[in-house]
Amino acid sequence: MSKVKTSFYCQNCGAQAPKWLGKCPSCGEWNTFVEEVIQRSDSPVKTTGNFKSTESRPKKIEEIEQGNEQRTSTGSGELDRVLGGGLVEGSLILVGGEPGIGKSTLMLQVTLKMKGRRVLYISGEESEQQIRMRAERIGYGDPDCYILTETNTQSIFQHLETVQPGMVVIDSIQTLQTNIIESTAGSISQIRETAAEMQRFAKTTGVPVFLVGHITKDGNLAGPKILEHMVDTVLQFEGDRNYGYRIIRCIKNRFGSASELGIFEMRDTGLREVTNPSEILLSQREDDVSGVAVASTIEGIRPMLIETQALVSTAAYGTPQRSCTGFDTRRLNMLLAVLEKRCGFRLGTKDVFLNIAGGISVDDPAMDLAVISAILSSGEDIPLNQHICFAAEVGLSGEIRPVNRIEQRIAEAEKLGFKQILISKFNLKGLKTDKWVIRITGVSKVEEVFGILFR
Repeated sequence: MSKVKTSFYCQNCGAQAPKWLGKCPSCGEWNTFVEEVIQRSDSPVKTTGNFKSTESRPKKIEEIEQGNEQRTSTGSGELDRVLGGGLVEGSLILVGGEPGIGKSTLMLQVTLKMKGRRVLYISGEESEQQIRMRAERIGYGDPDCYILTETNTQSIFQHLETVQPGMVVIDSIQTLQTNIIESTAGSISQIRETAAEMQRFAKTTGVPVFLVGHITKDGNLAGPKILEHMVDTVLQFEGDRNYGYRIIRCIKNRFGSASELGIFEMRDTGLREVTNPSEILLSQREDDVSGVAVASTIEGIRPMLIETQALVSTAAYGTPQRSCTGFDTRRLNMLLAVLEKRCGFRLGTKDVFLNIAGGISVDDPAMDLAVISAILSSGEDIPLNQHICFAAEVGLSGEIRPVNRIEQRIAEAEKLGFKQILISKFNLKGLKTDKWVIRITGVSKVEEVFGILFR
């Protein structure tokens, strides 16, 4: 009888152990180890494709030829921005997101818009008819696109040698299975090995490969963490099902900035690129309402104006509630403590609810002043002027701290018709205020902001 080689893997972090453990020594989670078959002793070792490999030897750094980084447009301006200007030859890109958020639609749309490049779309989740139905809904011209429904990597590599594509899309990495590992598809060992095979293919042939991956209930990419280290770029596709907008956010990028953001609108005909996100993130209202302030933020290289909504009310159930949507709750508690300790506003017995309009999440420190202004406006029940926006950080002593790239923030506010912007007075140093029509006001303390807004 053949001997079976098995190992135990943590389903949370991918750590490996020779025997079952109750608690993972790597991530600290309990009851996450699962036994998986690695290889049988009588199973021959399979190869993963006949690709030309280059001979490697140690070289001095000055002997290495400096290659020109060739980028190719994906046909989507938002995706190109997040990737750092386009596709890099031989790159491995992981696109993660919740089920049903639109990952397959995005990838198929990119596949159908690629010009002058043969694309192979490999699906392990949908049939050819389902993909054709989605393509008909999205609309396409005459793309050089091939569809393959296959999950075995050995068969996939045979088709790759036949088709010779210029780009490969795999939907999804959790459905692939290799003959080298005898565990089920979607297991830790299968995901690790199939991703390694795709990495070798991309690096040896120079063909960019997109890997679509699901995320767990905790919001992390399904599979071992080593999967994120193997790929060149990690993109997170997110959004609220109650909103029509989708955000693609860069988490890791070896060929560009890791702080870029792209915004799409989900429609019946697919995803539409949103070139001016400030217009959709600012609500249109006829009457002045208290608790609303607009912040000028920066995401990557893109300035955006985001509406902040706050509601302050008396705690009806004894314990005050602190709730945030799209903002860090810990930072909200810090700003409330600053208002109470430094400025004398009694908010300890009040419920405070904060919402970032549009269903997006923001971590720019320049949001602080807008958050405080919205809270003060709701607490005093006095509406703010609709033509005022904010761009400054608030310190623990109540001082207004400067933020970076202030000129871009001011220009975006002026473009959208705002009459006044409140910034830190330390940002005024070296700033030519006469070239803007918008009135720029520098402040240094929260008390000054209160005097300007509610005088």
